[in-house]
Amino acid sequence: MPNTAKITFIIAAGFCLLPGINPAVALGIGILFGLMGQNPWPQLSARASGILLQTAVVGLGFGLPLAQVWQVGRESFSVTIGGILFTLGLGYVLGRLLHIPARTSILIACGTAICGGSAIAAIAPTIRARDDESAIALATVFTLNAIALVLFPWVGHYLSMGQEQFGTWAGIAIHDTSSVVGAAASYGDIALERATTVKLTRALWIVPLALAASTLTRTGQRVKIPLFIVLFIAAAAIHTLFPQAQPVWQILTTGAKHILVLSLFFIGSGLSRTLLRQVGLRTFTQGGLLWLAISGITVMLVQMGII
Repeated sequence: MPNTAKITFIIAAGFCLLPGINPAVALGIGILFGLMGQNPWPQLSARASGILLQTAVVGLGFGLPLAQVWQVGRESFSVTIGGILFTLGLGYVLGRLLHIPARTSILIACGTAICGGSAIAAIAPTIRARDDESAIALATVFTLNAIALVLFPWVGHYLSMGQEQFGTWAGIAIHDTSSVVGAAASYGDIALERATTVKLTRALWIVPLALAASTLTRTGQRVKIPLFIVLFIAAAAIHTLFPQAQPVWQILTTGAKHILVLSLFFIGSGLSRTLLRQVGLRTFTQGGLLWLAISGITVMLVQMGII
């Protein structure tokens, strides 16, 4: 790829670090590079996006006292379990009706129910999913994530949702942590705090779900808690132990928000035409219907004040 394309890509990444650039703009710029085939380092940017996102999440933990993390996690516990069970059940039914291969259907349902790509990566080896099956599920979830990041804030403002309401909705209804924090960050700081905590509480269910899948399929696959979730909780604990260091925590959380915006640029640049071609109509229909169902039910419950 010509050096001019590489230089342009670097300049665009630097632009996303400027103050005032919101997550949706960074994602949109990244998507333009991806769809135009102008990402000179697709594999490197994919790895960078994951590292940057996890770093940003940990940084956001320094801005939250542990008591707040515990309270939000406890409040969202029952609705998280209900949402996961509902999504897995509906995913199974849709997979059968649409005649989607069983393992692909399971991965899409798990990715929608818990934590997008992270859940798919954790579940895939436990059910002996092939690489192409994982790729299709990841492409489906990734595409829906990009749509959610842009669409959710618009819907939230249209419905005049408060920041806590929006944060709860985003944390439950959007697949990947990246899109959850991206959508919430563009809505407001309170929405970001709420959504991040709700989402990470939900992401912890990767472990029991993967253990259950490993037991049922007898693969013996070891399951690990995502390290960035543990570090997020540790950061909140440090904030609680040293409240007098508030200026430091403010700097860290501000830096985390900039890192988050950059990570979304890299995530968007991974949405290539090749990736979109992997998403078949039936798998996209399953993923889309699951996403619309959980989003629609959740937003109604939030608007009614039930959650």
